[in-house]
Amino acid sequence: MAAEQTAEQFKGQARLPGFATPRRYDLRLTPDLAACAFAGEVAVGLEVTAPTRFLVLNAAELDVAPEGVSFAPQGSGQALQPVEVTNVPEDEILIICFNEVLPLGEGTLNIAFKGTLNDKMHGFYRSVYELNGEKKNMAVTQFESADARRCFPCWDEPAFKAIFKITLEVPSETVALSNMPVIEEKVNGSTKTVYFQETPIMSTYLVAVIVGIFDYVEDFTTDGTRVRVYTQVGKSAQGKFALEVALKTLVLFKEYFAVPYPLPKMDMIAIPDFAAGAMENYGLVTYRETALLFDEKHSAAANKQRVAVVVAHELAHQWFGNLVTMEWWTHLWLNEGFATWVSYLAADQFFPEWNVWTQFLEESTTGFQLDALAGSHPIEVDINHVDQIDEIFDAISYRKGASVIRMLQSYLGAEVFQKSLAAYIKKFAYSNAKTEDLWAALEEGSGEPVRTLMHSWTKQQGYPVVSVKLKDGKLHLEQTQFLSSGSTGVGQWVVPITLCCCSYSRQEKFLFNGKEEDFGLCGLMECKKKDDFWIKLNVNQTSFYRVSYDEELASRLRYAIETNKLSAADRYGVLDDAYALCMAGKQKLVSLLHLIAAYKDETEYTVLAHVITTSLNIAEMMAVAAPEELGKLKKFLIDFLEPFAQKLGWDAKSGEGHLNALLRGTLLTALAELGHEATINEAVRRFNVYLEDRETPLLPPDVRKSAYVALMQTVNKSNKTGYESLLRIYRETDLSQEKVRVLGSLASCPDPVVVREALDFILSHEVRNQDAIFLLRGVSSGAHEVAWQWLKDNWDYILGAYSGTLLTYFVNITVSPLATDEKGDEAEEFFKSRTKASIARTVKQSIERVRINAQWVKSIKAEADLANVVKALAHKN
Repeated sequence: MAAEQTAEQFKGQARLPGFATPRRYDLRLTPDLAACAFAGEVAVGLEVTAPTRFLVLNAAELDVAPEGVSFAPQGSGQALQPVEVTNVPEDEILIICFNEVLPLGEGTLNIAFKGTLNDKMHGFYRSVYELNGEKKNMAVTQFESADARRCFPCWDEPAFKAIFKITLEVPSETVALSNMPVIEEKVNGSTKTVYFQETPIMSTYLVAVIVGIFDYVEDFTTDGTRVRVYTQVGKSAQGKFALEVALKTLVLFKEYFAVPYPLPKMDMIAIPDFAAGAMENYGLVTYRETALLFDEKHSAAANKQRVAVVVAHELAHQWFGNLVTMEWWTHLWLNEGFATWVSYLAADQFFPEWNVWTQFLEESTTGFQLDALAGSHPIEVDINHVDQIDEIFDAISYRKGASVIRMLQSYLGAEVFQKSLAAYIKKFAYSNAKTEDLWAALEEGSGEPVRTLMHSWTKQQGYPVVSVKLKDGKLHLEQTQFLSSGSTGVGQWVVPITLCCCSYSRQEKFLFNGKEEDFGLCGLMECKKKDDFWIKLNVNQTSFYRVSYDEELASRLRYAIETNKLSAADRYGVLDDAYALCMAGKQKLVSLLHLIAAYKDETEYTVLAHVITTSLNIAEMMAVAAPEELGKLKKFLIDFLEPFAQKLGWDAKSGEGHLNALLRGTLLTALAELGHEATINEAVRRFNVYLEDRETPLLPPDVRKSAYVALMQTVNKSNKTGYESLLRIYRETDLSQEKVRVLGSLASCPDPVVVREALDFILSHEVRNQDAIFLLRGVSSGAHEVAWQWLKDNWDYILGAYSGTLLTYFVNITVSPLATDEKGDEAEEFFKSRTKASIARTVKQSIERVRINAQWVKSIKAEADLANVVKALAHKN
């Protein structure tokens, strides 16, 4: 068999062959920071488990000379030299061919190699920072999903776990970090050799190496684990909040998972150039600066919350992902969905006043929106090529994944869920697991049919809408697959139904797995008066389905919202479902507008923020469908929002909570976007003071973005003073969060000429590649076609300069808001010859969104009573 092997048979395969398994890597790297290059050598302790003349492993963009490769079987005095070493760039593999069949058992594969510290933010790359006014390079790794192969030849799949012994040769003035603590440093003039402790058994994508000059703050957990936050020199005070959160989180998760944190230290470091939000490398977690640093004076409440949730997410991975690792990328959601869910559990524990479980509904909404496309994908998605992995780091894996875990926890009960989870972690520690293994543990711990319940949620894409109507004193339920296009899908689910009637004191819970079912209400009715009657399904929105009520039940719920009978989560859910149904043409826009009016006394931040997002989306569609009604709609929305803004004001009241701080920024930004003169004038007044005095209390961080957006409403091509002032702030600050605030505002101007100039700024050397998306996201609602034209004009450059998730953002953010069939056709034609495998799914989803918008525009145009309703609402106040 081995004699018949040829190099050809290993090409074009999704996975590496299994005839050799790595057990240990001795890796030595020598980065040259000035030349942006590195050299290295790796000795891989292998076990050959089946007869073979070949060793096949991953390598990409590495220079491997055949004379630097040898294999030494254990116990044999002689190393074998390969007869051929073939690099296959399209498959990112190295095929090493020997003359003879390798002896079974252990041996060591030695490879010397060279590479480039690239600018792509993946593999082994350089990030640029400033030290005493001088630009410097640091060397950083980012290996998830499949980029360890860009740093050293390896078996770069999560199931090939091994021990790593890492040694670095670096400039002596630098700090060298890796997954484990340093055991020895030997200085030799201008360089030093740094030796690290061996890691526990782990996957290649979690290996990390960082070399640069840093400050840090440190502390110890109650059981002695050393925790440090590393920052650029001079910024260490901004790491204190993340350090506090990390200390608490490690203790909480040790209890929750009933397994101690396995490593002797936890380092977290802020990297100036970083494509993702953060990366959970074992013992050395890397972050964007905006996700780790918090400046007491200049960061907003939203920044603080983001840091807390991201830190908890990454530390959850130390157990769920690092200790127990998915077997293959098909099970990515196990890592990401779980860490997303449990990060909210931690944030809720530490900051109960933030009401994060209500805020979690925003995660579910993002999952719902993507999963309502025909071009969505199941939670468990078959991955047949490395190119397909990046695109599934999306709202399905993270947000839908987290939502179905929350649904299951809510169904099984928190205690049973936690105990079963701890048993799962213990059983699979230091090895790999599949989705099925988690279901088995939860089924065993709960006695419930978890596999049957969850298969329908992870194996098929989409989710149901449950239609409810009342007839003859019974509730009639019917489930169909919900699609934003309005067409009906064929999916069917096992739906955990919860429902209450007139009050929350009694609730029903059952599994609905047919197409239709009738349900008697006699045990639930608690209404004294007919006027008080309402029914709510999916109590507190803990499950991942939408509900469509008949007209009578919908109007009862609207009344329950007006009279404050529903919980905040249910008020959010009623609006979110109604908006989705309206977009899909299953409900009229006029009834959605009447529903929005019912929230006039809303008190909860998350609910009001969702009312605002929904309203702005409607205004955007109205601008295309019925521009003549836009002025009246804006008047209605301004009149609706103004009382909330007046109550909160621009300045924080003493002792007010975190949620008020979040709401103030959201409200004022929306009023500015709607063109509210009083808000814009006050913003400009405060901004002008701030421009001359950055320490003024007149423009605190929570309202700064609102002021910037308001300022941009006064800018046009013949008066660009405001735009230039914002650029001045951008250039003068060294706080990443401030830079992002400015970028998110620059394109919010109504003048297309200015928007185009702002978009061109993305491509200048002044904007780090990772930050381009913030400017794109801020494009004003009237300028989406300008952004689309800009994308087409610059596509070749963008395709060369950006990769991975960043590239998918360019497509999604720019194409998705377009709202006519002509633009859909144009996008289809454009990408026909300009797409590549790593963005194919995103292109398809974005064009589908354009079609859905265009369809919605047509149905809005067809609503005969729209003009009268908008007029009536505009004059109501």
